[in-house]
Amino acid sequence: MPAKKHQSPSGGLNAAGRRYYKRKTGANLKAPVTGKVKRGSKAAGRRKSFCARMSGVKGAMKKPNGKPTRKALALRKWKC
Repeated sequence: MPAKKHQSPSGGLNAAGRRYYKRKTGANLKAPVTGKVKRGSKAAGRRKSFCARMSGVKGAMKKPNGKPTRKALALRKWKC
């Protein structure tokens, strides 16, 4: 689990979190696809792929206190 300072309150990692992850692993994470995308574009394919993978992940969508989990926040941010 990434540190709080690297998490975006709306789900996923913020820019600082992506930079930190790149420094540690060498991976180049892209920002989430949140805007309107052209059908059949690379961004649309990336969103579709993320939604298919993340929707199949086991786990609750709400915490016991009723707040959404990180999984739920990420799916909402990507408009899945």
